[in-house]
Parts: sequence; C-alpha cells; structure tokens
Amino acid sequence: MPKLGMEPIRKAALVKATIVEIGRTGTLDVTVSQIAKRAGMSSALAHHYFGSKEGMFVAAMRHVLTLYGAEVRGALAALHGRDDPLARLRAVVTASFGPGNFRREAVGAWLNFWVMAQTQPEARRLLAIYQRRLRSNLLAGLRPLAGARAERIAEGLGALIDGLYLREVLKSGPPDGVAAAAMALDHLDSELKGGGP
Repeated sequence: MPKLGMEPIRKAALVKATIVEIGRTGTLDVTVSQIAKRAGMSSALAHHYFGSKEGMFVAAMRHVLTLYGAEVRGALAALHGRDDPLARLRAVVTASFGPGNFRREAVGAWLNFWVMAQTQPEARRLLAIYQRRLRSNLLAGLRPLAGARAERIAEGLGALIDGLYLREVLKSGPPDGVAAAAMALDHLDSELKGGGP
C-alpha cells in the first residue's frame, strides 16, 4: 500500500529515472524494472503510478518540456520587459541550449521522444506543442526584424535547434551548449543580414 503523501515524490523519482535510463541506453527499449530500480522502488509501484511504460515515457517527456519552457520563460523575464526583438531571439536560442536542457540524458531523451511521437498520439501532441511554442517565440522576435521573411527564418532556426540536438547524440563527452547556441546565433545573424535566400 503506497504511503500517503509519497505519490508526488515517487512519481518525480520515476520520471527522473526514466530520463536517466533513456539517456544512458539511448533507446526506448528500457524496462519498467530498470527504471524502477534506478528510482529505488518496485516495478509494481511504477506501474501503479503510471499504468504502463508508455505512461512513464509521456510523463518524462512532459517533464523535459516543462523544464525547457521554464528556462525559456526565465531567459525572457531576464529582459525585464525591454522591447528588444533581437535580445528576445537571442534569449530563446540561448535558453534552448541551457544546461538544464542540453545535458546528456535530456538530449538522449529528446531524440527518443521524437521517435516515440511517430507512433504515440500523446507524445505527438506534446511535441507539436513544443514546436508551436518555439515557433511563436521565434516569430515574436523575428517579425519586427525580418518582416515577410520571418516565417521562413523561424522554420529554419527551429529546424537547426532540433538538428543540433540530434547531432549531439552522436558525439562523445558532455554536450557543449555554448557552442551549439553560438552556431544557431551565427545562423540567425546571417539570416537577418539577408544572407539566406
């Protein structure tokens, strides 16, 4: 029988363990037993809280997206309401590669969430929400700077951000969020100078 008040703590531990295990193995082929063991509890308790392995994966994806959203909101709040579209764009791009998001296990989890979204409707829905929010944040800064070209630049910059996550999975060593952000910002600067078609 689960102890009262422990459910949120145990669910959080299972979500964290899910992200770590997916990142460690680089695949969704982890078992509930592996996840539960990492979280220090039984498989039965993990099933009790989430119903299935897919339920745990979706909860982990929701958690990663929540952290990402918080990092972006924090970066935008640091602008203190300044009406500076370029600073807004730089904040969104830099937050996308912040240490809370661009760490080995989170990068591995992102890759697997993209795979899961191809077959799991809830994962597809969460990924679509992320893509809409990223696009909206980019467009808010791009419209005053690029006018009619804003939509195309936002699509390209969003694809580059996602692509940098995908490429990171193949590298060894800790992810370099500073270098990834610099590459995306260089692309943004080039597009804003009219370097793109």
